[in-house]
Amino acid sequence: GLILTGWVAHPTFSRSQADMQYFYVNGRSVRDKLVTHAVRQAYRDVLFHGRHPAYVLYLELDPRLVDVNVHPTKHEVRFRDGRSVHDFLFRSLHAALAESSPGFRVNRSTGEMVAATEPLATGVRLPSAAAPDTLASPQQTPFQFHVREQRSGYRAGFDLQRPAAYPAAKRGVSETTPPLGYALAQLKGIYILAENECGLVLVDMHAAHERITYERLKKSMADAQVRSQPLLVPLAVAVSRREADLAETHADLFNRLGMAVDRIGDENLVLRAVPVLLQETNAERLLRDLLADLVVFGSSGRLESEIDKVLATMACHGSVRANRRLSLEEMNALLRDMERTERSDQCNHGRPTWRQLALDDLDKLFMRGQ
Repeated sequence: GLILTGWVAHPTFSRSQADMQYFYVNGRSVRDKLVTHAVRQAYRDVLFHGRHPAYVLYLELDPRLVDVNVHPTKHEVRFRDGRSVHDFLFRSLHAALAESSPGFRVNRSTGEMVAATEPLATGVRLPSAAAPDTLASPQQTPFQFHVREQRSGYRAGFDLQRPAAYPAAKRGVSETTPPLGYALAQLKGIYILAENECGLVLVDMHAAHERITYERLKKSMADAQVRSQPLLVPLAVAVSRREADLAETHADLFNRLGMAVDRIGDENLVLRAVPVLLQETNAERLLRDLLADLVVFGSSGRLESEIDKVLATMACHGSVRANRRLSLEEMNALLRDMERTERSDQCNHGRPTWRQLALDDLDKLFMRGQ
């Protein structure tokens, strides 16, 4: 079986270099490109390009399923079933990151979402995630998301929803006050000031709306599936026999992602269509990169990553811009959307979208009660 424990840093605690990454296999420290790839894939949606996550992870598995003698210093290993290990690491970390929104917590007794009062944590504890005895179908303990996006209520486009006016924030806020509270004002056309039960909430409105818009675009893309754009002239690509075998084996995967790839020989492929969003991309290079990932890791998230980059750019341009004056209704609508959207505590680049300034902290600033 597979058991993964350890800590991963929140995306807002990213590094400019990979100097805080520690991975252990059966107690042995290793540096493995398969592991690095799985971790990067798990952070793909929440970490800006060029930034590196921090983590300390311990993987335990049957010693017979890993070869530790592939490198003289024993810093590299070779897994018997690398693809299963890669997928197991990715799913475990992806689930943990989805669960670890530091800004919101679920009250275990009531099941309600509440705002956290402590400072943002730099990491989360990964519960043990055990797999069955065979590596063919690794599983992990299911995680409960702290915040769930309400899919059905979204409108098309990028405009902020305009519900009925929310009540103005008051000093004696009630127990029904939402986690991010109610808007008070806008600061310099950049920040939203809101009051919740804990004190003052500061929101970067562009960063917050960018994440909301990005998640909506991804949902729309998933619902409609990826549209293909046929190439005017099909592209013949010479590859190795192994790459051709993999392309043939994963034909359904390519089709689902909007790429039409056919095998026309032992070492020849023809690319007939690419995703509409990537029609300006170097198609041959994209195909070769995908095949290289399949050869090394047994899977690839490169195509999804490229599509996500396009969606992120669309979200950035489609989000509310700085210096735009919002009404209280619009500000409150944005706060409610944040509460319904997963990972809304950070923008697409891994920066925080909001901060809590507790009333006690404000009292200390003004030396009240001292």
